[in-house]
Amino acid sequence: MGGVLWVLWRDPTVGPAGERTAWPERWRALRGVWGVLLLVALVLGGICGGVFTATEGAGIGASGAFFFALARGTLNWQSLRQVLVDSARTTAMLFTILIAATMFSNFVNFTSMPNDLKDGILALGWSPLALIAAMMLIDVLLGTIMEELTMVLLTLPVFFPVVVALGFDPVWFRVLIVLVVQVGLISPPVGMNMFVMNALLKDVALGQIFRGCTIFCVPLIFRLVLVMLFPSLALWLPGLMGA
Repeated sequence: MGGVLWVLWRDPTVGPAGERTAWPERWRALRGVWGVLLLVALVLGGICGGVFTATEGAGIGASGAFFFALARGTLNWQSLRQVLVDSARTTAMLFTILIAATMFSNFVNFTSMPNDLKDGILALGWSPLALIAAMMLIDVLLGTIMEELTMVLLTLPVFFPVVVALGFDPVWFRVLIVLVVQVGLISPPVGMNMFVMNALLKDVALGQIFRGCTIFCVPLIFRLVLVMLFPSLALWLPGLMGA
């Protein structure tokens, strides 16, 4: 929100005010999205309430979306076939990456590289926080030139044992990884979210999308630094869920 306010302060024309709508019209507009709101509440409520895991929540969300599409009559055999084909392609790609990353992780562990790296890093005499900052910088730089899942699966087997050996909370470090991924998703030249937007907005050039969105890397990196300096920002909510 701060990033959006800053952009609008610099150039108010990029986000002109929309037409005001009366409350009755707003409530009528919700009729078309009540299913999405119910589905989001079900999935997030179930995960936060401990009813099911995040993976199970994804399955429940997909099932709910399927039944909503059936109820609205928007799902036919052609669209169902396309959904299944796209899902199979995505699953095959992800599993290929996961299998290769698992092999790489096992190879790294077999060569005792994490322990050697940990000993080498500790021998540098850097402060633990400086080491974490260096890891985040490496991930941010890698996120600009490769797909984020690949970057995480390549660096996490190397970084994670070092982080645990330094005494940091594993949950906190994983939150940092998620924040780094968010930076990479909008960082040129391989920001995946930018290519998704370009596919949806055919009349907007990819370069224009990058120019408009890359500025938001600044607040994302600022948030990353805040969570690094104040781990409680990342651990407060998981602490409540664990209780």
